[in-house]
Amino acid sequence: MSAAVRSTAAAAERPRGAGRTRADARRRSTLMAYFFVLPFVLSFLLFMVVPLLSSLGMSFTDFTARDVATPFNVTPVGFDQYAKLFHDAQFLHSLRNTGYFVVVAIPLTMAVALALALALNSGITRMRTAFRVGFYTPVVTSIVAVAVVWRFVLQRDGLINAALGLVGIDGPDWLNSTTWSMPAMILMAVWRNMGTLMVIFLAGLQGIPQDVMEAARVDGAGAWQRFARITLPLLRPTMLFGAVLLSVGYLQFFEEPFVMTQGGPLDSTLSVSYYAYNQFGFGNYATAAAASYVLFVAIALLSLFQFRLFRSQD
Repeated sequence: MSAAVRSTAAAAERPRGAGRTRADARRRSTLMAYFFVLPFVLSFLLFMVVPLLSSLGMSFTDFTARDVATPFNVTPVGFDQYAKLFHDAQFLHSLRNTGYFVVVAIPLTMAVALALALALNSGITRMRTAFRVGFYTPVVTSIVAVAVVWRFVLQRDGLINAALGLVGIDGPDWLNSTTWSMPAMILMAVWRNMGTLMVIFLAGLQGIPQDVMEAARVDGAGAWQRFARITLPLLRPTMLFGAVLLSVGYLQFFEEPFVMTQGGPLDSTLSVSYYAYNQFGFGNYATAAAASYVLFVAIALLSLFQFRLFRSQD
């Protein structure tokens, strides 16, 4: 029997509704998938997209607490809110504080985390699991609890000044000094966030092929040459991820000054997020929204710069 005859016979024996049944089953499966996805889509639109678009529109108006009862009667003002921000000395001061925090804290956190990851990966430190847990514990601890503890540690008679006194150094009043309050914030941020990057860097280090390192060692490359010529280039994607992760978090730093200094002394620890929070508390909702979107643009630009910086070295 030829193939054409066999296929004709098989088609004749097949139930007439078989193809339609399979199509119906696929349609039901597709509808069921949409049914399960629908709650997430609706909640995302309701609680994310709608508030984002509403706050963006609000930033182009003069909306304040007085307009809550009549939200549709607000006056559009274009970019006036943004222009007013960049003529506000307090906002510009918060922008400089945030930039200082980011520029100093990101490289410092990455350097400390990479050093810890290298130590754990090389076997210098015993009891690796215990050290991983110890370094990562601050990450999972409530930031408010951490800030309260550090507020006591950084007092005039706190633990840090007591340790400095043992070597004959008279420590400053960290949180009440316009010079030392921001470095104190950076110190706490590095201590709290180095555990996250340490785990990320450790995973990246363990993904480096050992045969490449062995070949470099056989060729006479020293420890620094292997680190500079092999480890760092192969860690570039991991470092990019860590830098972007830190940038997003550090540009929005809020809890530390809120708990420890309330933005003081003399606005020396006032961040853009804290400024937006204060404006919202004062009822200047449009100003707070505009400040938030300035921060959003800063995060986007910094992330783009980091992507280009790391990509240019490929």
